[in-house]
Amino acid sequence: MHITAKELAGLIPADFTLGVATAAFQIEGALDEDGRGPAGWDAFAAKPGAIVEDHSPVTACDHYHRMPQDVALMKQLGVDSYRFSLAWPRIQPTGSGAVNKAGLDFYDRLLDELLANGISPMVTLYHWDTPQALDDTGGWMNRDTAYRLGEFAAIAAEAYGDRVARWCTINEPATVTTNGYTLGLHSPGEALLINALPTVHHQLLGHGLAVQALRAAGVPGGIGMTNVYSPMVPNSINPLDRISAGLMDLAQNRLYADPVLTGKYPDLIRAAKFFSSFEHPDEDMEIISQPLDFYGLNYYMPTKVAVGPGSGAVPASMAEAMGSDLSAVGNGGTPFHVETWPEADITSYGWPVKPDYMRVALKEMAERYPNLPPVIITEGGASFEDIIVRDKSTNTTFIPDERRLKYLSDHIEAALKATAPGGEAETIDLRGYYVWSLMDNFEWSAGYKQPFGLLHVDFETLERTPKASYFWYQELIEERNLAAAAGAAVAQAVTAEPGITDVPDDDVPALGATA
Repeated sequence: MHITAKELAGLIPADFTLGVATAAFQIEGALDEDGRGPAGWDAFAAKPGAIVEDHSPVTACDHYHRMPQDVALMKQLGVDSYRFSLAWPRIQPTGSGAVNKAGLDFYDRLLDELLANGISPMVTLYHWDTPQALDDTGGWMNRDTAYRLGEFAAIAAEAYGDRVARWCTINEPATVTTNGYTLGLHSPGEALLINALPTVHHQLLGHGLAVQALRAAGVPGGIGMTNVYSPMVPNSINPLDRISAGLMDLAQNRLYADPVLTGKYPDLIRAAKFFSSFEHPDEDMEIISQPLDFYGLNYYMPTKVAVGPGSGAVPASMAEAMGSDLSAVGNGGTPFHVETWPEADITSYGWPVKPDYMRVALKEMAERYPNLPPVIITEGGASFEDIIVRDKSTNTTFIPDERRLKYLSDHIEAALKATAPGGEAETIDLRGYYVWSLMDNFEWSAGYKQPFGLLHVDFETLERTPKASYFWYQELIEERNLAAAAGAAVAQAVTAEPGITDVPDDDVPALGATA
């Protein structure tokens, strides 16, 4: 069981954002239309065996042509905000130089459509679709790519700065480095292992240069970045497992957060000899650690870590979901590996469902970064196989995705309670939660096999069908709005009658009541 939508709404503070999120490459399609240039992911996805069942992103959800319909579904859902990314090669086809007007116009229309429907835009500048021309010159192994992202930020600021409420410079640099350059599971498909370290610094520098460009343009919207965070848990009481979990924490969490939030890399990493290949000018750290208006946290699961190479880089269930044989990756080549959680429910991706570790993640962030800016959970969600129920008598379709609904409910509840007064992360100013994702989409190397959406997408007809989780989220938002209206009515009554300090219960509108 899980908390009811009405009870959960009662935990939501004022001005807390409830939103949904997507990424351009995963939903737009139209890869060769209206002047869009090729992305590195275009070429990677076309390689035989790179994507589950060789699924193609060429059409994806066809959001490029169906954008008004998708915004209407968001309006119906009632969300406060929509987090989406700009397709870099759609706007700047080669990643430098000339701008493609048709690409600019698409996002102009999207922003106007959102605002016309009362939906606040959060724009991510870079969500992995590096222009192919930049990948051809080294991608994030090349320091120049950071400067190209700064240039792209300036273009976006000039075009859209007046309408964007929040800017996210870069999404999950840890995933780009680990999957794209360390293990070769994502574009550009490089398996460089430890030699991938320069991509960490170059992405963070790109973030800092993008912040500079946005601030130079005077955009009124808040500016932040987002990274995935996974609490690292030792597999046993074995001290070597504890050390392994600590090293994994450095490599996947602190390596990316520390420079942005403290202005330096973790001491152990700076002291390591292999890090000498990672030389950079001192002024880089000032650029990387500029103050932010918010810090975005993508939370999905904790990670259990054990000493030794194990049988592969990730548990077999995850490898199968990603469509990759990872049995050889890290076999004999890494000092630690990821273990399974036998007692936990798992998603179709093989991820453990552990909402309590949302609280752990927030607690760790609060303890590590005393000067942490306001936090937004910029992604949270789960992939589960959906069962489609068709009622022939009414010709309607229903998708009872109770497990996804429960996942979202439990994780939002955990985040709210952890950051409430008396919670283990009460010092964190939590400002919102964005569900990943609005709709089922092209899930990178897993293709269309891992549905995360509140909306089911039939990838043959491209028809969208709301799932039970969509209607639950809709109810949560409605209950939140009713609670806020009731609170405002009470405050107005007290203000109107200064002599009255207690308002009789009969005068308080009941939650859920209608006029």
